Amino acid sequence: MDNQLAEQFVRIFGRAHTKSYFAPGRVNLIGEHIDYNGGLVMPCAITFGTYMLLAPNNESVFRFRSLNFKETLDIEIRPDGYTKMDKNWYNYPLGVIDRLIKAGHVPQGIDILYWGNIPIGSGLSSSASIEIVTAYALNELIGAGISKLDLVKLAKDVENIFIGLNSGIMDQFAVAFGQKDKAMQLNCDTLNYEVVDCNLDGYLLAIINTNKVRALAESKYNERVMECNEALNVLKSAHRMQYLCDMDTKDFAAHQHLIANDIVRKRAKHVVEENVRVKEAAKALAAGNLTAFGRLMYASHDSLRHLYEVSGIELDTIVDYCISNKHVAGARMTGAGFGGCAIALVQKEYFDSFSEELIQYYQERIGYTPTIYSSLIGDGVKALPQTLLI
Repeated sequence: MDNQLAEQFVRIFGRAHTKSYFAPGRVNLIGEHIDYNGGLVMPCAITFGTYMLLAPNNESVFRFRSLNFKETLDIEIRPDGYTKMDKNWYNYPLGVIDRLIKAGHVPQGIDILYWGNIPIGSGLSSSASIEIVTAYALNELIGAGISKLDLVKLAKDVENIFIGLNSGIMDQFAVAFGQKDKAMQLNCDTLNYEVVDCNLDGYLLAIINTNKVRALAESKYNERVMECNEALNVLKSAHRMQYLCDMDTKDFAAHQHLIANDIVRKRAKHVVEENVRVKEAAKALAAGNLTAFGRLMYASHDSLRHLYEVSGIELDTIVDYCISNKHVAGARMTGAGFGGCAIALVQKEYFDSFSEELIQYYQERIGYTPTIYSSLIGDGVKALPQTLLI
């Protein structure tokens, strides 16, 4: 098989792989910082992702290798499971195996090779991609019969319990359930979702990595959660609600005066209005109205910039340029903010000129260049034919 990844597997392990799998990364098209406020998000899978090749072994050993990282791990099967080891990438697949073991499913020894083309640390969910592709593959390999939804919950437990990150379920859900040319309107609390047609009709999804290290993201994320909880506790005194997103814009306008702290009021205003934007975005996409959808993207970014204050000069510079380019339907930051990525809907035929002009514009103002990728909306996790080419 003329296949670079398969050849690397043979080079590393001395034999051919038996199965191969793929799980994508994801972007959130709209609906930022409202998942922990009981609101709706609209993620989709992208065409970048993680490839995984495996072959069972008879040595009761798990061997993890990646073409993206130099660190390796060989570890014997432990029927009582594992704990996190250092801070290396292989904790993600090891955490999946730990969760499977604790659920009563002990995999046999396996040799595994990973390769991914998701930019690491960009906020496109490379960790969720590794978790889901591993869980999906091992579930199939050992015949555990775990549903895809339960695999998503298992992968979230890896992040929360094994890795120790207080993240939501959107990333794993989008990676597992993504569909080509579809977005998902997902309630992160109930996990109810609707599939939304997302025919980009001559446009593609430009993913623009600011290449800024997101040093503030975690601390500021926790700060925003506390501010939202403060707003919720105040509003509960006058309005029956469990989450901020239980309130519509009319109710919020009538009760926002109860929030004495101006900053906390701004945070709550973003949350309530962003939740409404997700609903409007679903209608715009279903109608094939990319112009309306693009306006909602810009409005979302403006709110994240001025009300929620999680953007930053790098992300704002990208969106400011996109507003000036007539071949861009809409753009916004995606993810936690303070760096990471922005997304833009760009006419396919103008993507090259868009990239060249944006790189120059960004470099003149920021002092270094962004990295720009083109993507379509792709499928979720899946087994691959053995004729895989990369």
